[in-house]
Amino acid sequence: MSLGHTFLGLLETSPRHGYDLKRAYDDLFGRSRPLPFGQVYATLSRLLKNGLVEVDAVEPGAGPERKRYAITDAGVTDVQAWLTQPEAPEPYLQSTLYTKVVLALLSGRPAADVLDIQRTEHLRLMRELTRRKASGDLADQLICDHGLFHLEADLRWLELTAARLDQLAKEIKR
Repeated sequence: MSLGHTFLGLLETSPRHGYDLKRAYDDLFGRSRPLPFGQVYATLSRLLKNGLVEVDAVEPGAGPERKRYAITDAGVTDVQAWLTQPEAPEPYLQSTLYTKVVLALLSGRPAADVLDIQRTEHLRLMRELTRRKASGDLADQLICDHGLFHLEADLRWLELTAARLDQLAKEIKR
């Protein structure tokens, strides 16, 4: 996800101080991984330099002056272009897990154990996301659904690979 574009989208709704932007981001997108303040201000500085935001107001505070940022017309154009651009699907054609399975087979280790360990971890995370989804609001539910659907696809791959281990072992040892 592009942090700069996300900030532009948030600023399009109203001008904000850096700490307000961080709070909105954390509430909407960073619940399990809040943004560090340094990243907020580094991103705002880059957006300001590129003419996508401007300082709307400067207010005195107990410490440094508080700047309120607003999106510029160029920023609106930029976020509009980003929103209408499709994201490239990530097929994960060469995953670390596949590499582990092949290396286990090549070394004579039990590749089925690699798959079993991974299956256990996937199921653990699915249970955690299911609990989080049950107690979350709609945004949390949608985020958890996204993760659960990916984990389900991974589990299907784990099962398919387990069923084909003998065939894979023959092919890679040629």
